[in-house]
Amino acid sequence: MSRESGGRTAGAGTDGLVADNTAPRAAMRAGSGGASPEAATGANKCFVCGPDNPIGLHLTFRLADGVCVSEFTPDENHQGYPGVIHGGMIYSALDDVMANWLYLRGARAYTARCEIRYRTPAREGEKLLLTGRQTGRKRRLVEMEGIARRASDGEVVAIATATFVVIDETEFANASRS
Repeated sequence: MSRESGGRTAGAGTDGLVADNTAPRAAMRAGSGGASPEAATGANKCFVCGPDNPIGLHLTFRLADGVCVSEFTPDENHQGYPGVIHGGMIYSALDDVMANWLYLRGARAYTARCEIRYRTPAREGEKLLLTGRQTGRKRRLVEMEGIARRASDGEVVAIATATFVVIDETEFANASRS
C-alpha cells in the first residue's frame, strides 16, 4: 500500500531543491494552524517513514542530484528466512523512496502498479542505499525506478519499477522533471 508519502528529511538536495519536506507540506496545509507536517498529511504513522509508528522503519528521505535517497539497515525483526531480510521490507522501502521523489517536489501520489526484481538477498545488519528517480511521465501518471544497493560493495539487491498516479493536477504541474 502506498499513500501520499511523508518521509522526514533534513537539509537541501544538491540539485537546488529544498529537501526539508516541511516546505511542500506547508503549501498543502494552508490554514492548518501550524500543525506538524506529519499531522498535516496524516503520515506520522506511516510504516516506512512515520516518526510516531513504534514498529516502523523510520526512514528519512532527501533529494540529491535529482534523485531521492535514503538508507535502510534491516535488523533481526525484518527477516523472512533466518538471516535473510523479508522481500516485503525491501519492497516497502523502495516504494517510499520512489513516492518521496514526487512528494519532496510538492506532489502527493499513490502507487498504481509496482514490479520488483530481487537480485541478491539482503542480510541482517547490512546497510542498504536506496535511490528513487523518475523515468517517464504522462499527465497524472509518473513512471519511477527504485534501486536498493548494498552499501559495502554497491551490489544491487533489488530494482523496482512503478507507476504512480498524482492526486492533484495542480500539484503535478509543480513536480519538477529533474
